[in-house]
Amino acid sequence: MTAAMLEVRDIHAFYGPSQALFGMNFTVMPGQFVTLLGRNGMGKSTSVKTIMGLIQPTQGSIHFDGREIIGLPSYKVARAGMGLVPEGRQIFPNLSVRENLVATAHNRQRSASPWTLERIFSLFPRLAERAGNLGSNLSGGEQQMLAIGRALMTNPRLLILDEATEGLAPLIRAEIWQCLAGLKALGLTIICIDKNLNSLLTLADQHYIVEKGHVVWSGDSAQLDAQRPQLQTYLGV
Repeated sequence: MTAAMLEVRDIHAFYGPSQALFGMNFTVMPGQFVTLLGRNGMGKSTSVKTIMGLIQPTQGSIHFDGREIIGLPSYKVARAGMGLVPEGRQIFPNLSVRENLVATAHNRQRSASPWTLERIFSLFPRLAERAGNLGSNLSGGEQQMLAIGRALMTNPRLLILDEATEGLAPLIRAEIWQCLAGLKALGLTIICIDKNLNSLLTLADQHYIVEKGHVVWSGDSAQLDAQRPQLQTYLGV
């Protein structure tokens, strides 16, 4: 039986005195496209920050490839094989597109076909056209492409996207979804947070709905689509 790539078990986490996660549980298998769904402020981004070592939980366990990663600093979590496309993109505004892509690039996982500038520019031709432009001079959609490209240049085994298409124009959103479909086809394991349910239903293997810091429902796309009316109270903005 295939072992899970990521196992999040009974995670409790706080922002100061305020508890944000109340026993988060979910599993990601190799090659899966998994979503975290739910309204704003329910704990999805906090879960991502906890996985990445940006928040230390007070209880629970997080195993990546069978290894406990709670307590590791965030850079060691990234080096273990996780790539994050954070909410708000957080690209380097004073570096060019090319510099953003190579600044943190590495192949610590020793991928046989590592991501290179040429592959990123093939994936996002718009970035090739703007290779010399500063990050601050890019549109929101171009910045999101750059954030995805920057994460891929670390050659992750697990790619996490927090608000994959938030605030983007429809044509740009479509381009991002096409990109993610291509990455899934390559076998990359993906966790995605987004509100565009129709696009996620066509891509995802497993969905987890988060409400008040814990999972209240899980299932595949067919199950989610069938139960959509009943689940809408958890999915509305």
